[in-house]
Formats: sequence, C-alpha cells, structure tokens
Amino acid sequence: MDEASLGIDVSKGTLEAGLRRPDEQGAQIARFDNTRAGFKRLSSWLKQQGVDRVHACLEASGLYGDEVALYLYEAGHTVSVVNPAGIKAYAASQLQRNKTDRLDAALIADFCRTQSPPAWTPPDPAGQELRALARHLTDLKDMRQQAGNRLKAGVASPTVRQVLAAHIAFLDQQIADLEQHIQDHIRQHPDLQQQDLLTSIPGLGQLSAALILAEIRDIRAFEHAGQGVAFAGLNPRQRRSGTSVRGQTSLSKTGSAALRRALYFPALSAKRCNPVIAPWCAHLAARGKTKMQVIGAAMRKLLILIYGVLKSGQPFDPYYRARLLAAP
Repeated sequence: MDEASLGIDVSKGTLEAGLRRPDEQGAQIARFDNTRAGFKRLSSWLKQQGVDRVHACLEASGLYGDEVALYLYEAGHTVSVVNPAGIKAYAASQLQRNKTDRLDAALIADFCRTQSPPAWTPPDPAGQELRALARHLTDLKDMRQQAGNRLKAGVASPTVRQVLAAHIAFLDQQIADLEQHIQDHIRQHPDLQQQDLLTSIPGLGQLSAALILAEIRDIRAFEHAGQGVAFAGLNPRQRRSGTSVRGQTSLSKTGSAALRRALYFPALSAKRCNPVIAPWCAHLAARGKTKMQVIGAAMRKLLILIYGVLKSGQPFDPYYRARLLAAP
C-alpha cells in the first residue's frame, strides 16, 4: 500500500495538518499547537486514523517548522521541506483561488502525493547549534537597534536614559561574547570550516560568512545554483501582461528570509569591492534599474558565487570564467 501524505501548514503557534490517504479523494484536517505537546497529539491523531507512517511535507518558511520536521523525522516518517515557491506554483496549476490554513494543508498534502518531493534530512548537531547561535545573534542585534533608536529619539527622563544606556552596554557585551562563541564553535567542528572558502569572496567577512553558513544548510542538497537562489527567495518576479502591464521586476521573497537577511549587508559590500559583482551592478544601474533592484541582483550574484566555492571546494577566483574560455 502506498504511503499516506501529510501536508502541514505551519505558523508560529499552530500546525494545520491535512492527511491524504492514497485511496481517498479529500484530506482529513486537524489543528495542533506548534509545541512539543502538539507534536505528540499529532502522532496520536495519525495512529487514530490507522496511519503508522506518512510522507510529511511542509514549506521551508523559517524556523517555525524546524522542530516539527525534526520530530517527524526522528519518529521514522519521511519528511520533505520544500520551497514555498513550488507550493505556490502548484496551487496556481490547480486553479486554487482561496487561501486558508485548511485549504493550504490539503493542497500541501496533494502536492506531496503527486510530486513526491525529495526527502529531507536534518542538519548535523553542530550545524543546528550554529544556526541557533546565528539566529540568537540576529535577535540581540535587533534588540540593540531598537534600544539605540529609542535613546536617539530623545527620552525626557534621565532615569530612562540611564536604564537604556545600561541595557545597550549589556547587549553590546552579549553580542561581542556571542560573536566570539560562534567563531569558537566553527573552529571546533571541521565540517563547519567552509568559512575560509566564503571569506575568499570579496564582500564576505568572517561573521557574515558564519551567518550564511548557518542558514544555507547543506549546499549539496541543491543540484544547481538556481535552486539555491529560489531557496533564498532571490529569484526575480516579473509583472508583465500583454502590451500594457509593465510592472517593476522585484524579488519573489518566497523562501528563506533569514538567508536573505544574512546576504544583505555582504551584498552592499560586494557591490563596491567585488570584481565580479561591482561591474555587474554598475551595468544594471546604467540601464536604469532602481537601487533596490541592483542590491537584489547583487545578493543573487553573491549567492551564486557562494554556491560555486562551496560546491567546488575551491576559493573564489575572479578569472575562473576567463581561464575556462582560454583553455584549449
């Protein structure tokens, strides 16, 4: 008997699960808390439905789905974590016009049943720890920015100013300690020491390379650079129809927001100093592309270079293409 399909629409607080058996037309829907206790209730519900093993599918939409994916994987289920762009395209192919959590869960289950997406494996413990550290660092920096903005806005109370200043000093120390801890963690795990390959790319420093490594997961999971670009949501989206609609091209943003964020400031640097990216950005600006379109293109090109050095295991070479063309 074919494996049942389980589509999960993930949000911060809930999981909308759609169970689709091979011999049934529709999906059975149930909602669970996105907590460890909710995962156990999901397992109990599957057993109540007479299902021992499923092929579970959910979107790669950030950290909210990480825990349930790992829970199901460790329970022996096949798990696929897919790019939201694939689900969106499938919904369009099925002419789905309405969008609710229940409909999305059923759609993801049907996508899983008909498309058989590749199985997912969780990152190794060292990679999981690096990602947790990197995301906590991002949270601390957000808190530091908010506190700094408050202080700069002009707080009338001397007491509040003093408290804010002390809080900022505390956060600065936490950030510095965590950045050092991230570097120590990478040095202790040889599998994470691809950082040196990334820092060979002009525009990438040690910290930005560590943050990108934390989010890009296993580069070998992508068959080509375009899949990595889609995973990050950096593929361009055009709005054109007939002869009258000519909307600006923008990023799809259907993918990993954390990876896009990790690429943003390195792309600004690469736009100035990278011998491959800088002239490309200048060319786009000369063609009349907007500032954000140029930055988006720089992020996309930077990710392609990252894919190249990680896949090949060779440091960045700005003359690589010229050498290929010159080869006999």
